[in-house]
Amino acid sequence: MLNKINQLSASSGPLKPGHGLVSGVIAMTLAILCFLGVLAFHFPEYLTTPQLRKAYDVEVMRRLLYWSLVLSGALTLFNIVFSRQRWLALWTFVLLGLALALGGHKVEVNPDFPDHTPYIGLDWFILDLLGSTLIFVFIEKLFALRRDQPVFRPEWQTDFHHFIVNHLAVGFVMLATNLLVHRLFGWAARDGIQAWVHDLPFGVALFLIILVADLVQYWTHRAYHEVPLLWRLHAVHHSVKSMDWLAGSRQHILELILTRTLVLAPIFVLGFSKEVIDAYIVIVGFQAVFNHANVSVRLGPLRYLVVTPNFHHWHHSQDREALDRNYAAHFAFLDHVFGTAVQSERKWPERYGVLGDYVPDGFVRQLHFPFTWKG
Repeated sequence: MLNKINQLSASSGPLKPGHGLVSGVIAMTLAILCFLGVLAFHFPEYLTTPQLRKAYDVEVMRRLLYWSLVLSGALTLFNIVFSRQRWLALWTFVLLGLALALGGHKVEVNPDFPDHTPYIGLDWFILDLLGSTLIFVFIEKLFALRRDQPVFRPEWQTDFHHFIVNHLAVGFVMLATNLLVHRLFGWAARDGIQAWVHDLPFGVALFLIILVADLVQYWTHRAYHEVPLLWRLHAVHHSVKSMDWLAGSRQHILELILTRTLVLAPIFVLGFSKEVIDAYIVIVGFQAVFNHANVSVRLGPLRYLVVTPNFHHWHHSQDREALDRNYAAHFAFLDHVFGTAVQSERKWPERYGVLGDYVPDGFVRQLHFPFTWKG
C-alpha cells in the first residue's frame, strides 16, 4: 500500500475518471485536510497564521470541518461498496479515524496563548486549497479553454507539492521578506511621502499600489528572463506544460522570496494604508491563480489594459513569437508601452513549457535544478 501511495504521489500522468482514483484522491485529500485541521484546533499558536486567526469564526470552521469529514467518508464508503481502489479507501479511513479520535470538529480551542510564536501556516494551506479548488475548478469547467484537459492532468502532483511547501512556509516567507524589506529599503521611507500616500482616496490609492507593484513586477520578471542566473530560478515556474489554477503554484521558493521582497519594497516605502494593502493582496492573490487557469477569457478591448488568462498564457508559451514577452502581472498596457507585448494573429498559444524541455519533473528535482543546471 505504501508503494501505491508513493507511485500515486510521484506519477506525472493524468488520473482517468471511472476507476475510483479521482474520487479516492479527493476523499483522501479531504481526510488529510481534516486531520491537519484538527491539529490546528489543538495547537493554534504554532499551526495557524496570526493575521488569519483574528478573523476566524470558530463555529464556521467547525461546520466546514464537519462536512469535510462527512464528504470524505461518503466518497470512501462508495468506493469500498463498489470495490474501487480499496487500498486508497483504507488509508483514507485511517486518516478519518485519527481525526475523529483527536476530537474531530468538537475540539475545544484554548484562546490563551502568546501571539508571536513561530508558526507554520497550516490554516492558510487548508483554506486556500479548499477555496481555490471550489472556485477555480468550477470556473474552469464553466469556461474551459481546453475541455479535454482533466482536473488531475499530467504533472499535477509536482504542482501540488509546490503548493503545499509554499503555503506551509508562509510564516518563513513573510518573516524573510519583512526582514529584507526593512534592512534593505528602510532608509528610503520618508514621513512626508507616507502621510500623503496614506491620505489618498481609497480608489486612487488602490490604483497606485497596483501600478507601483506591477512596475516593479514587470522589471523583476523581465530580469528573470534576461539574466541567466535568475532564469535558472524562473525556469522552474515556466516548466509547467498544462495551464490551470494549480500551475501558478510551481515556483521556486527562492524566487518567491526575492520577488515578494522587491514588490513589497515600494509598498513599504510609500506607506500605503492597511485597508489598501489588504485589497491589493486580495486582487493579486486572485489574479495570480486566475491568469494561469484553464479558462477561455479575453475581455475584448480591455485585454490591452488588464492582464487576463489569454495574456498570461502567451507568456508561458513555447511558441516563438511569445518567448520573453507579456511580463506584466496586472496591467497589460505596461508591455505595450515597453514593447514586450505578444503580437500574434492567433488567439491562443499552442504549447506551454520551457523551450527544449530541460527542466526535470518532480518537486525535489526542481528545487535542486537552479544549482545543478549548467546549460
